[in-house]
Amino acid sequence: MQQNLIPLPDGIVPAAVIARTEKRWLLAMVSMLGFMMAIVVVSGIVSASHPPSNVETVDPTTLHLSGEFTEANLGAIREPDGSLTVRMVADQYAFVPDCVEIAAGTPITFRLTSIDVVHGFLLPATNVNTMVVPGFVAEVRTRFDRPGIYRMPCNEFCGPGHHGMWARVSVVPKEKFASSAPAGRASCAQQ
Repeated sequence: MQQNLIPLPDGIVPAAVIARTEKRWLLAMVSMLGFMMAIVVVSGIVSASHPPSNVETVDPTTLHLSGEFTEANLGAIREPDGSLTVRMVADQYAFVPDCVEIAAGTPITFRLTSIDVVHGFLLPATNVNTMVVPGFVAEVRTRFDRPGIYRMPCNEFCGPGHHGMWARVSVVPKEKFASSAPAGRASCAQQ
């Protein structure tokens, strides 16, 4: 038996065509979702087998006694390659030292740790932003092309005195830094 098909009005698509199109879109979406999930799984496995970034540990209870973060080692120091390394300690409610002088146009490595709670290290209008966690060394590399004073707030709530936890980075021209920096460590807090 042959059915009499009634022609559809203009603009109406047959149900079979709609169902076929929806199945194709569903297949495309499921494929994309599977691909994205595969990326997440592979990234997770790679991150688990190769921990990200700089994972160094320190004992926060003995920082001040010996090693990299003793008081005599804090501040900026020129490395043999001409770059600067700045070591700072975050403590409720201050950064030590509270002011660091560095040279403009020089590669800078900030190395920080905390002795008590999690603190934030942020230099607004730069690429510098990290968490400073007790027991770990946070390392951030940057470069300041223009001299100026950069106010540095703690951007991670660390207790009732958090709002007053500020430090500053004083970026001076290379010539001024070379003439004013002592043979050892440079810190504008000492001046």
